[in-house]
Amino acid sequence: MAEVDHSGLRLADDLFFVMHDDITGRMRLAPRLTGLALAAAVVGELMLAGRVTVGLAAGQVRLAPLGTAPTGDALTQSALDHIVAEPSHRFRIWLQFFARTAYAGVAARMTTAGLLRPPSGRLVRRRAPVDANTAAWPLGRLNLAIRRRQPLDPQDGVLLGLLAATGGGRLVLWEQNPAYLSSSLSALPLPLRELVAQTEAAVGDSVISRR
Repeated sequence: MAEVDHSGLRLADDLFFVMHDDITGRMRLAPRLTGLALAAAVVGELMLAGRVTVGLAAGQVRLAPLGTAPTGDALTQSALDHIVAEPSHRFRIWLQFFARTAYAGVAARMTTAGLLRPPSGRLVRRRAPVDANTAAWPLGRLNLAIRRRQPLDPQDGVLLGLLAATGGGRLVLWEQNPAYLSSSLSALPLPLRELVAQTEAAVGDSVISRR
């Protein structure tokens, strides 16, 4: 396993930085796709922390909470509370639901943490990073791992998977390596593999609904 320094960033923080220009804060993808990706990253944080997993009921893939202890973070706590209260919804429905507020929630958390500057004027969708090096690190780390063919830890494996699921990988990765992507996804635990698959399906639904 490669040694990876996440510098204290959570999965959704990493993804937010990767999906925005590290100088200007401009979105690299359409807002709808960015919202879905960030929603998936918040669910991914719960999975990485062992707070939710994947279940199958009546032939449908669902999110199953693994306890109700506080997460210690308002954003993931809100998501967990929703899942605990209404566990019957399909996985993809949760992604669509969380996507409505994921951008604002992740941006607010990162602003409070001193990672993003508050929005100014009419540029509410433009959140410039406080430090460009910090913002560039998640993508740089991922690109170096791909170039060196290093195995990814689960957080970076999901990060790569979500980039592929949204089409963002074509914009930001130095090289496209389907074999490396496949092996990295195969190495993930089943719930995280399902997270990437459900995100890709939700992105497909989103594209179709916009036609």
